[in-house]
Amino acid sequence: MLDTPARLLRLLSLLQARPEWSSTELADELEVTRRTVRRDVDRLREIGYPINSSRGSSGGYRLGSGGGLPPLLLDEDEAVAIALGLQRSASTRVTGLEEAGASAQTKLRELLPPRVRGRLDSMQLATEHSRHAPPEVPAALLTSLAETCHRHERLRFDYRSHDGAASRREIEPHRLVFLDGRWYLLGRDLDRDDWRSFRVDRLEPRTPTGPRFTPTPLSDSDARELVTRGVTEALSTIRARVRFALPADRVAARANAYRQRVDADGPDACVLHCGGDSVETLAWWLGSFDADFTVLDPPELREQCRVLERRYRSAGTDPCSPDEEEDHA
Repeated sequence: MLDTPARLLRLLSLLQARPEWSSTELADELEVTRRTVRRDVDRLREIGYPINSSRGSSGGYRLGSGGGLPPLLLDEDEAVAIALGLQRSASTRVTGLEEAGASAQTKLRELLPPRVRGRLDSMQLATEHSRHAPPEVPAALLTSLAETCHRHERLRFDYRSHDGAASRREIEPHRLVFLDGRWYLLGRDLDRDDWRSFRVDRLEPRTPTGPRFTPTPLSDSDARELVTRGVTEALSTIRARVRFALPADRVAARANAYRQRVDADGPDACVLHCGGDSVETLAWWLGSFDADFTVLDPPELREQCRVLERRYRSAGTDPCSPDEEEDHA
């Protein structure tokens, strides 16, 4: 049987592991009587842990939320996961939490056993971060936008687009999405009556927030797809529609890596909505699919495909023509 201090730590660990325990379950786990469980719960309450109880034949206990943050009991893998998360948080470019993050990392590292500390040090030394630093975003702005999304309140803000154009927007905010080192706010633009995504580092909220609204159902995957599509379209100077003589899933397997949209057009064909920085690069990329395709639009892309057709036909001719073979005979 564990001594009292060790048993209290074990009891606290159990209460943190799941939402609720019956007194019988806790007694079995600790190998003590239910009466001892009640006494141990009272001891934890005396030192500040908010433990709620429910009445009944077996009773039940739940670790509540208190005014302070109680110590957490972590196993080695949980400690490593938190430490790696703190290291990774630096790449999210959220400002205002630098000192808190560094302090938490230091405290956690000092408490870790040497073998676990060595795992973290090895990970840090062997990891190279991108030298490209995305724009910083204040933590206070992110939490404010998250609360507005959660409360389903309209948001008005001033916005600066990628080309520097300024505008004033009013949206029904739905999600914050972190994509490629940048934070985006996804919402329904009321003036355009459509989904739009906005770089958080380019917006400045206006107060107060607007009236509440009934949110449009939207899954997390839908939110990521909408933001990804919006970013791709914003960065593409050329947009195109191309019909492939292939099932949609086969084209999507490759197109999704480049954030392009694929719509099924029957069981054996599909339409690819794609973009690029020029018709030359887009035509070359389409040819790499090794499948028949038809450019629906724009006309400039069709013409560039004809240019490539003539170039490849010329490259595929036999360098020694029949006339030249007779001359060499």
